[in-house]
Amino acid sequence: MQAKPIRVYVHLAYGLGATEWQRAFRNGTLLGINEPYPYGYFRAKDDNCMVEYSFDAVEAIWGKLLRLILRGILGFDFIHAWRNSEKALSSDVIWTHTESQTLGILLLLRLNASRQTPKLIGQSVWLFDRWNRYSLVKRWFYSKLLSRADILTVLSPENLNLARTLFPHKRIELVLYAIKADTIIPADRKQFHQPIRLASLGNDRHRDWKTLVDAFSNVAEFEVRIASKTINKKTIANANNITIVNIQTNQQLMSLYEWADLLILTLKPNLHASGITVIQEAVLCGIPVVCSDTGGLYAYFGKDEITYTPQGDPIKLFHAIQVLTSNHEERWNKVRRAQSRMGNPGLSSQSFVRRHVELSRELLANLSSPNLQ
Repeated sequence: MQAKPIRVYVHLAYGLGATEWQRAFRNGTLLGINEPYPYGYFRAKDDNCMVEYSFDAVEAIWGKLLRLILRGILGFDFIHAWRNSEKALSSDVIWTHTESQTLGILLLLRLNASRQTPKLIGQSVWLFDRWNRYSLVKRWFYSKLLSRADILTVLSPENLNLARTLFPHKRIELVLYAIKADTIIPADRKQFHQPIRLASLGNDRHRDWKTLVDAFSNVAEFEVRIASKTINKKTIANANNITIVNIQTNQQLMSLYEWADLLILTLKPNLHASGITVIQEAVLCGIPVVCSDTGGLYAYFGKDEITYTPQGDPIKLFHAIQVLTSNHEERWNKVRRAQSRMGNPGLSSQSFVRRHVELSRELLANLSSPNLQ
């Protein structure tokens, strides 16, 4: 006889609920290699789970203003969590996707401490990167909330090390984030274009555009296209071979990957594996990747799978590209090795979700275990 399904509630950021996500997915404005439902959490149904996502309430202007003001004060979106309280509190286990949702749900659980509440697996992405920049009051407040989580998860071993130092008595797990990997485009050993086409993407604050521009500005043998909404256009003002492209649709994004000979990711120091989504997309598309050596990315891909260069060093970046472009066979061997890491049971949304299911089963197998307060 099959066990009773686990009732999972997935709490996501406002604007990323299932309805809004599906609408963007269908009309092609959800950028990236994505699932039809947010982040593939729906795949837990294959492991005997019933999955519900947070909904985005229709907001009047004053309601939105109140939510954003309180979010600015607290540093997380509590009103969005409160609006979803019925779904959240009636579940067996709650999964969150970033610390904003984790902290919002934790405050909700604190306010409902008198009733039996669900287990919580709370994911953090940027929280520990920012920890030392928070005020003492905010760190105390967040620590009190985080102590209520049953399991905290992070996406990078760098984050894991710091989190376990800050919260030595808390269970903290590394769960490797991955995207839909159902289709892998084989590396076709194509020759590079002339000039060689370099693509770089991302809006993360840890993108290091200066190093990229310093390495390739006005070098005639390279053409560089940058897809980012956060880069300062002045950065490329004097570079006649670098352009910023405005990507509005997923088709345009896939066309950029198809155009590129290499994907370049220059990064600033970080703890959360910045760039991992773009790296996985490029690998799935059969594109060789060159990336700054920072942020715990080795947990995902090793040196024999993508090319790492020292952070903030345009000369060594340029040299690494020259070496890679001159060794045709090794370049494609790296792509093939990187692609072998992708897919189930490797790096995939299915594996990412399955790990959440495994952790949930552990928690629910011993409902009498007390929460740390």
